[in-house]
Amino acid sequence: MKVFVYGGSGLVGGHLVTELLNGGHEVFAGSRKPETQKASSNLHWVFADSSELTKGLEVLEKVDAAYFLSPPGQTNQYEILSPWIEKAKQVGLKKLVLMTAMGVDHAPPEAPFRKTEILLEGAGIPWNIIRPNWFMQNFHTFWIAGIKQDGKIYFPGGSAKTSFIDARDIATVAAVLLTSSKNDNQAFTLTGPESIDHNEVADHLTKVSGKTIEYVDVDPKVFESSLVSAGLTKDYAAFLVMIAGALKEGFASPILDTVKTLTGKDPLSFAQYAKDNAGAWK
Repeated sequence: MKVFVYGGSGLVGGHLVTELLNGGHEVFAGSRKPETQKASSNLHWVFADSSELTKGLEVLEKVDAAYFLSPPGQTNQYEILSPWIEKAKQVGLKKLVLMTAMGVDHAPPEAPFRKTEILLEGAGIPWNIIRPNWFMQNFHTFWIAGIKQDGKIYFPGGSAKTSFIDARDIATVAAVLLTSSKNDNQAFTLTGPESIDHNEVADHLTKVSGKTIEYVDVDPKVFESSLVSAGLTKDYAAFLVMIAGALKEGFASPILDTVKTLTGKDPLSFAQYAKDNAGAWK
């Protein structure tokens, strides 16, 4: 198949590109700077940027299927992705997979993520929606500064448990859905294999890094201001505080077998994630 991956150099997108190439598919990977990326015989880099909403859409005329997500740091998912979904509808794609987030199905229809899902569901082309829980990879990306500087995970999560998921498992699921019609027109919530709290996360990171790492349950307002100081927009910082509140209430704790059902493989454990990325926290 020929597949377009929006955000092809991103966390999930990068793993998805690799999965698709390993499966013998031809990939058109979206990037803000395609000229800086390394192409290969079956990998073509093309322009796709959330700041230029209608540029690059013509790549969908060349492919059979496409994967979309809203870039991290953005809260206007509908504005960014609706032109792409409309173009996919126009060209009659064989499959479109959209990644949103766990719990979006319970959001009001006017919420940007849910509004985007509804647009896709009514587009008249085969689709899947994947709604992953909080990424394990947040601990060596979003929250890395506090861990490296202070040995602290600063997060307003209380003692709630979360079934964190590895981005590699999300990519494996997306690859299966993009290249098969077996599960068309369904949405799937994705979780890891266990539900752990942030103190347990800190224990895992301490074990693999050899340095003492502790969890600090910070005030949401302090968390929000630290995110803005780190360069996130006020809107996105407020969005993270809101979904962190849902986590603290226990809404991120359920464990589902979706990854195993769709891929035939058990999802990666947090211990495995920590082991694989031990160098990040040293």
